[in-house]
Amino acid sequence: MPAHVLLKGRGLVECPRWHRGALWFADWTSGEIRVLEEGNRSRLVLPAQAPPLSFDFGPDNDLFVVQSGSSSLMRFDGKGLKEYATLCSGAWNEIVIDVAGRIYVNGPAIMLVRPDGSVEKQAEGFQFPNGMALSADGHTLICAESWGRQLTAFDVAADGRLSNRRIWAELHGPPDGICFDGEGAVWYADVPNAYCRRVREGGDVLDEVKVDRGAFACMLGGEDRSTLFLTTAQWFGMNKMSEMAGTGQIVSVDVSVAGAGWPFN
Repeated sequence: MPAHVLLKGRGLVECPRWHRGALWFADWTSGEIRVLEEGNRSRLVLPAQAPPLSFDFGPDNDLFVVQSGSSSLMRFDGKGLKEYATLCSGAWNEIVIDVAGRIYVNGPAIMLVRPDGSVEKQAEGFQFPNGMALSADGHTLICAESWGRQLTAFDVAADGRLSNRRIWAELHGPPDGICFDGEGAVWYADVPNAYCRRVREGGDVLDEVKVDRGAFACMLGGEDRSTLFLTTAQWFGMNKMSEMAGTGQIVSVDVSVAGAGWPFN
């Protein structure tokens, strides 16, 4: 299915989020969080923060941010970032927030950050944890393990704790950003293979969107959540971030099964 370019000329674009009727994203090259507006222009929301940038929105529309090299989960107060919770040291990566405001952050481990700011480790020993998503019923969390070429699932208890770790799907390439749809399938972005694939539990491929450069993340949004947004860019390595300037694009594809679960707000 053909992809339509909505925005071009950015750097390494990541972490798409559909929030309050608009697509938000991070540009790791410029260190910014931006929102896509009418006319396919993007507006700066949060400038000059250290990449990589991952973010999500709480149930009260608070913006929470993970920064490279930081051991803190930050909250944006409209003017700047303030520490919300302290994580252990390490390279933190992805964040997803459930309907109750519980925050999951991955990196050296998956950490559960409760609304009162308390932090509890849930799992560790991942092969480069990347994108995360929660199912529509809130009972399943999936984490993409890029180096493991798999999607790893957990049961989510009523108190937010994770258990029953298992391989949800073995994949043909390294998954990056992911999202659930209404049939319980997962879309995952793949940088080296330059596509976004839809898979069911067990790994059967249901659909595929090819792009002309690395696919870093995907998000189902739009008015009825049936638009698949992809962040794409040329990939030269984290130590060559400046060389990716101008290669980043946001593209979209209409799909038949609407999105479900989280990230979404």
